[in-house]
Amino acid sequence: MPQLPPELFARLPEPAALGRLAAAAARAYGAPSPDHVVPTPGMQIVLPLVAALVPPGRAAVLGPTYSEHVRISALVGHDTKEVGDIADLKGADLAVVVNPNNPDGRVVDRKALLALADAQKERGGLLVVDEAFMDVGPADASLAGEVARGHLVVLRSFGKFFGFAGLRLGFALAPPQIAARLAASLGPWPVSGPAIAIGEAALADAAWAQATRASLSQNARQLDEALAGAGLAVVGGTSLFRLVQTPAADALFHHLGRAGIFVRRFAEQPTWLRLGLPGSEEARARLRAALVESQR
Repeated sequence: MPQLPPELFARLPEPAALGRLAAAAARAYGAPSPDHVVPTPGMQIVLPLVAALVPPGRAAVLGPTYSEHVRISALVGHDTKEVGDIADLKGADLAVVVNPNNPDGRVVDRKALLALADAQKERGGLLVVDEAFMDVGPADASLAGEVARGHLVVLRSFGKFFGFAGLRLGFALAPPQIAARLAASLGPWPVSGPAIAIGEAALADAAWAQATRASLSQNARQLDEALAGAGLAVVGGTSLFRLVQTPAADALFHHLGRAGIFVRRFAEQPTWLRLGLPGSEEARARLRAALVESQR
């Protein structure tokens, strides 16, 4: 994190600073230009604005996935359902794909997404691709560079990859006319001065990003080894999290919780647990010990 001058906390951020952040995001994500980038105070707050870009109609969300997309789409008036196949998104006024997916890490074929985007354009619908985990996804899978084709919004999270979840910073990538509409809805100071400064510095640090991707991959392999040693089958994930499947998921969830290790469980998939990467060797050792204890 860069040194932050006190005036960042004492003054409202200048429009030029927000413009520099948008330019840094465009370069980092491969968007066509800063005019295609809307900095946001986290991704969550922009979800209703994006879902409301099309009049209330039929929304389809490719799942199972992050549950907020279904909730928010219904909240703004869409008749919403979660579907299990990308073909079932066709015909929806609002189609939503999380790519890579949370929690199983599924990556949807780029050509299939582009075909869906073109279909949405023909019928006046909208495709929203949530790329919150794309910083650790396949290099050629992002649609950030395709948003100029229209009727496509790509969402990018800053906090997950850079470890600044509490900073509340995200980006919506869209055609300029949609970007302008979203920016107007957010108002003149959507992102704090400190968040702008940190985001601009982090997005420009390509060497850090490359080193971190390598480090995350190594840490993910170490987590896989610990899980395999406990007889747990890894069935998906990214290098930021792993998804395991076990009939003892509920018991393991409570056992790990009592050990101070918090994992995600899923009411709709009671045999699944999602684990984040341990943050240190000490944390990995604590997880391994808890997994061994769970088998006794």
